[in-house]
Amino acid sequence: MDSRRLPPKSSRTTSSNDGGPLHHNQKRLAPSVDNRSPSPTPKASDALPLPLYLTNAIFFTLFFSVAYYLLHRWREKIRDSTPLHVVTFPEIAAIVSLMASFIYLLGFFGIDFVQSFITRPSHDAWDLEDTDNPNYLINEDHRLVTCPPPANVPPISILPNPEPIITPLASVEDEEIVKSVTEGALPSYSLESKLGDCKRAAVIRREALQRTTGKSLEGLPIQGFDYDSILGQCCEMPVGYIQIPVGIAGPLLLNGMEYMVPMATTEGCLVASTNRGCKAMYASGGATSVVLADGMTRAPVVRFETAKRASELKLFLEDPDNFDTLSIVFNRSSRFGRLQGIKCSMAGKNLYMRFKCSTGDAMGMNMVSKGVQNVLDFLQNDFHDMEVIGISGNFCSDKKPAAVNWIEGRGKSVVCEAIIREEIVKKVLKTSVASLVELNMLKNLAGSAVAGALGGFNAHASNIVSAIFIATGQDPAQNIESSHCITMMEAVNNGKDLHISVTMPSIEVGTVGGGTQLASQSACLNLLGVKGASKESPGSNSRLLATIVAGSVLAGELSLMAAIAQGQLVKSHMKYNRSSKDISKAAS
Repeated sequence: MDSRRLPPKSSRTTSSNDGGPLHHNQKRLAPSVDNRSPSPTPKASDALPLPLYLTNAIFFTLFFSVAYYLLHRWREKIRDSTPLHVVTFPEIAAIVSLMASFIYLLGFFGIDFVQSFITRPSHDAWDLEDTDNPNYLINEDHRLVTCPPPANVPPISILPNPEPIITPLASVEDEEIVKSVTEGALPSYSLESKLGDCKRAAVIRREALQRTTGKSLEGLPIQGFDYDSILGQCCEMPVGYIQIPVGIAGPLLLNGMEYMVPMATTEGCLVASTNRGCKAMYASGGATSVVLADGMTRAPVVRFETAKRASELKLFLEDPDNFDTLSIVFNRSSRFGRLQGIKCSMAGKNLYMRFKCSTGDAMGMNMVSKGVQNVLDFLQNDFHDMEVIGISGNFCSDKKPAAVNWIEGRGKSVVCEAIIREEIVKKVLKTSVASLVELNMLKNLAGSAVAGALGGFNAHASNIVSAIFIATGQDPAQNIESSHCITMMEAVNNGKDLHISVTMPSIEVGTVGGGTQLASQSACLNLLGVKGASKESPGSNSRLLATIVAGSVLAGELSLMAAIAQGQLVKSHMKYNRSSKDISKAAS
């Protein structure tokens, strides 16, 4: 659409002898004196000796040319160490020209703008608000034409304020508390401490939320949950809980033991596929899993005045002679937390210190953080100029994909392997060894490299990791680094059988603390035989859980890769991951 200044309304449209409108460029055969339009209001631009567009072009060119000349001269003076206030006659003339052009441009953009408000209706504007028809455009031959109104466009409606949803409460006192919350007199977060009843607080908070937003929470259950168990450690300001179905895959034959693996998921086919992988592994003699390393990390960042000073602390921390002293200071925080090592990295005068320690059966983030704080307090006795920027400097690295976790490991580093016999590959997995090996090379290895994957050399490890994490009360956000995995497949025994392995360097799990204490999650841990802390061998339960996660990932990788190799992925998802239930009817 061509945008131009429109002539005044009086010159665009006039009245004909019979009262009909004429276009602005039509000629009147017999104009009437009574119907002549009044002369337009004069504009500031009418006083210019040249046409407006030529005047603008001259002053714009003058302004930028002079500005360029002066900047060039000032740069030469700076290079020659000449004072800027020493000016020549050409520079004085340039400065005067610059000021004159600037004043003109300021007047051009300012006077007409102010006049458009003072002398309305002058109609010397870009908008078309003064036209009789709001749907005006300017066509290619510079004529003012009328656009047809858009068809089938519903009118814009203003949403009314939401109607409050009111659910009767147990007592008049609860009604008064809800009113106080909705009016802002009582903070919602303080209900538990004020009432001393966590469930009652959740019910009142939920009702206040519904009345404030006008949105119903029907379908989000609130009954049947122990709200006391989450107070102060799992969730703040609860208004209900989410229901996630838990399926069972197995038996998983791992290191000679059988495990029924709970998986909380809403993705169809996931449990069934993992179960098929467990079946193939079981029929081939099971899998073997080994924990290669076990240590949680935390990396604070500190800053010094100079990089030299930061390097002195780096050398101090990495000196083996100082490790025993640092261990004593670190280990004061817990009877399970034991410092294993410190690795440092510098960025200028900033120092990142990656502490690694054992944490027993806990996942251990709080444990290692307390130990790190002890060491920082100790170091400031000798390094007074050390400024602690943060207890975590992202060199840990927690809940983010990072090469340091992929290479150095974090939490439990686990490798799991199995040999699947040829007849099982054909009978259970419905494919061949050669097809699986080729697909793994092109998809999991080459394909992930093409994508620039970081720890993602697998088919869908995060699917299994997330499902087990949710079922057993782990931190779901740590699925990011816990799903770092490389899947390897190789034909063995003269090409007849399949050797498959998964290597996972940073599985972060625990069997105590956090969500593991909740009733549902605790039941799933109990099903695996890893509930709580091991009294005989601290840390053994969490290590066993990590091997079960790796074994389940192996089963999931085996089954999904077989489905892709056989071309059955889409077909199986259409069968098991598509609801045939009419949701609209069910909702009504």
